[in-house]
Amino acid sequence: MYDIKALYEAGSVEEAVSLLVEHPEAQIIAGGSDVLVQIREGRRAGVELVSIYGIDALRGICYDEEEAIRIGSLTSFSHIAADPIIQEKFPVLGEAVSLVGGPQIRNIGTIGGNTCNGVTSADSASTLFAWDAVIELTGPDGIRRLPIQEFYIKAGKVDLRPGELQTAILIPKKAYEGYTGRYIKYAMREAMDIANLGCSVNAKLSQDKKTIEDVRIAYGVAGPIPLRAVTAEAAVKGCRTDQKTIDAFGEAVLSDIHPRDSWRASKAFREHIAKVLASRALKESVLRGGGEICE
Repeated sequence: MYDIKALYEAGSVEEAVSLLVEHPEAQIIAGGSDVLVQIREGRRAGVELVSIYGIDALRGICYDEEEAIRIGSLTSFSHIAADPIIQEKFPVLGEAVSLVGGPQIRNIGTIGGNTCNGVTSADSASTLFAWDAVIELTGPDGIRRLPIQEFYIKAGKVDLRPGELQTAILIPKKAYEGYTGRYIKYAMREAMDIANLGCSVNAKLSQDKKTIEDVRIAYGVAGPIPLRAVTAEAAVKGCRTDQKTIDAFGEAVLSDIHPRDSWRASKAFREHIAKVLASRALKESVLRGGGEICE
């Protein structure tokens, strides 16, 4: 049984905001793949819920007026993976969300729910960090946008103000144009498992494909929230696409990550995996961008 005090269904963003203002203790529910489990476990017993699942305006992927990729927060993982815009411009996100749970979870789970949970292990989060995603929030004071790095505050907490809901995730044109990337999830099982570590890398190559003009890398489960390894990024910008650069990139990530010991994996093991995944993801990003790894 689910111990729910009340359920309010919003038919529009405006109605959702109004309900959240009227019921300040209420919890937003979208697909419910996380919230319902928490209620059943007793962690949210007696909760009030505001369902936004019926707001179709929050579904779908398109370009906005500045050619940013706009992903509605209610877009399911399955739809993201199959979307033609994602497949053409941002395929690494489709690959990342295809690793979430099983088919049933991917059909009902939403990108907004995955990010608003604020957990470091979310498969979409590290990729969105690595691609400089912008979070759009709508509340009683209107719309505000902030970089995803500012949206995550601490483990399990994001910058959602009273009465607000996340309405979209934006990938700016300058963040995806000319970049190719790779997300690698390390887990005990390939499916239905939480990542022991997630690593997302993207790179932009020079015109002759022999130099790394820019690179971004982000991790999940390498700290209390997803994080960028900025030292590693700076270490290889402007470097040739050779094995020495690939190896240096992997070593440099240790300056930025903060993994911990847990029953899933030790800190030392996560640090080792972080180096391996960084090197592998950068190499594959270069190859996907038409480059070669020179000796």
